[in-house]
Amino acid sequence: MGFTRTQIAIAISVGGLLVFGFLGYIWWLSNQGPVLARSVDRDPLTGLPLTITMNPLRDRTIEHSSNKFLRELRDGHCDELLSQWEHDYHKKYAHFICKSEAQHPLISWQLAEWEDAPPLTILHYSAKRYNTPGQPGSYLGQMTVTTENKDGQWVVTKYDAMY
Repeated sequence: MGFTRTQIAIAISVGGLLVFGFLGYIWWLSNQGPVLARSVDRDPLTGLPLTITMNPLRDRTIEHSSNKFLRELRDGHCDELLSQWEHDYHKKYAHFICKSEAQHPLISWQLAEWEDAPPLTILHYSAKRYNTPGQPGSYLGQMTVTTENKDGQWVVTKYDAMY
């Protein structure tokens, strides 16, 4: 059984419409910011949205630099990381962060919020950490990584965590 010209025209038209719709959606996504949607419900303690929907086409260089920083922090290189900041940070605060990170090591983290505050970008994470040494188990906490674009490179300029 053969197809009629009308059926072939309808099939080509529907296929073209689907391709046009898909390309339009991709174009729309490319013009959106990094966060497509935030939930109305917020965490009562932190004020962060319970869920966010990220744009799959966003520029991830900020996240890569932040994740690199967090991996080095998790791997025990806190003193080396924060020694660069001692002119910005107070030495006592840098030592407090390193001591706290040693007592409550990071296990994993997940992006919870993205905040643009030009020229800075603030990434809020939900972090899973080990309890204090001698106590079994782990707990969930919050941490914030602030990045700044310096000479075309995204650099971590501040780190805060709730232990």
